[in-house]
Amino acid sequence: MSFASPWLLLALLAVPLAVGLYLLAERRRMRYAVRFTNMDVLASVARGSTWRRYVPPAIALLALTALCLGVARPERSTMVPEERATVILVIDDSLSMQARDVKPTRLEAAKSALRTFLDNVPDRLRVGLIVFSGEAQVAAPPTTDHGIVNESIDEIGLFQGFGGTAIGDALEAAVELGERAVPELQQPDGPGQTIAYYAQGAPQQEEGNKLVSILFLSDGSQTRGRLQPYEGAELAAKAGIPVYTIALGTPDGVLRGDFGPGFGSPGGPGPTPPGPSFGEREIPVPPDPETLNEIAETTGGEFSEAQDAKTLQKVYEQLGSSLGRKPGEVEVTSWFVAAAAALLLLAGLLSFAWSPRLP
Repeated sequence: MSFASPWLLLALLAVPLAVGLYLLAERRRMRYAVRFTNMDVLASVARGSTWRRYVPPAIALLALTALCLGVARPERSTMVPEERATVILVIDDSLSMQARDVKPTRLEAAKSALRTFLDNVPDRLRVGLIVFSGEAQVAAPPTTDHGIVNESIDEIGLFQGFGGTAIGDALEAAVELGERAVPELQQPDGPGQTIAYYAQGAPQQEEGNKLVSILFLSDGSQTRGRLQPYEGAELAAKAGIPVYTIALGTPDGVLRGDFGPGFGSPGGPGPTPPGPSFGEREIPVPPDPETLNEIAETTGGEFSEAQDAKTLQKVYEQLGSSLGRKPGEVEVTSWFVAAAAALLLLAGLLSFAWSPRLP
């Protein structure tokens, strides 16, 4: 607990002053003799009230203390929204995301978790969305209108692209999208400039002030793409952008279906060519936690594994409560004012209820 105006704590001197005035009033009251002819009635009125008459003043004294503390504008340490913060959501949309080892499917569980993330982030946080398989596509640019991002999440699975899993290219696209939200990190325009730009030493985000973060989910290993995963991770690291990775799926996850001839794996190259059917097959689709963990370590992010929908929801909920926030102070003056008002009301009620009454 800290105070925005600590010098105003001098108002607490009113507390001992109030105690002194109360004791003085009590002392003066005892000097006057009470003249009452029927002492039995007076005794019955006063009986049992000795300690009760001190309770309301004590509660009123607590109320005064709370008010004096509130004047100094108390603050508590917490996580506060980071101005201009941006999170880029990246989700794998390769065919293996249709596997059912995570119920109802990996893709549907991931979409539900993304919505949970949006429910927990600050309203002012800018959120963008990238969907990738064999290539990366921007589904939603960074925006504070989370409804737009939610609509884009609903459309995941409708994006057209090459088959496969291009982790490195998706990381590059996320870095470029995040940079556009922070002008001082933006690289020169032009194709093929990204690697050269970072090789020359791009400006980096200050430590502890991460304006851009990437939340990356994939359920497989790299099978396609121009950049390797470690190259994409290096781009993010040199830009000072942490990547929080999630490996979705179980080691024994399989994809069942009639994939036709020439289809080696759901993360393989391109769509199924025309030809006769070979019947339903099972293709192993294990996640690649080693690669995703390496990406997180390289960029200063965190790695998580999710083998079921409940764990995935929990991961996104926790990240939604932390990303886009920084340690800060929040004023809680209203708490003290409300406490003082409640204590004063209680003191008044007790004083009325316990006041001695003559018959």
